[in-house]
Amino acid sequence: MNSYWLYLALSGVTEIGLAVVMKQSDGMTRLLPTLGVVVLGVASIWLFSLALRSIPIGTAYAVWIAISAVGITFTGIYAYGETMDWLRAVSIALIIIGVVGLKAGSKAW
Repeated sequence: MNSYWLYLALSGVTEIGLAVVMKQSDGMTRLLPTLGVVVLGVASIWLFSLALRSIPIGTAYAVWIAISAVGITFTGIYAYGETMDWLRAVSIALIIIGVVGLKAGSKAW
């Protein structure tokens, strides 16, 4: 894995944190979580832009969204008591399979 994939992974993880502090901001009415939204949003986009130096944009965007979607889904389940049913589990598995396929098919290693 080259550093560009690491940037992409960190960008996705930062996006998960962004969603958490956005929820905590209560509609951007609480100062500290709102500042967290700004900081994490900028960090996520900056890391994503670094990843785009080497990874094709379509692959990078799909992987970025997948990391975010799966991570935020699990965060919702474990931190906020959201439910996990068979359809959500299958959907998450399909997202992960798609990301593995995109990375395997990418020439940017």
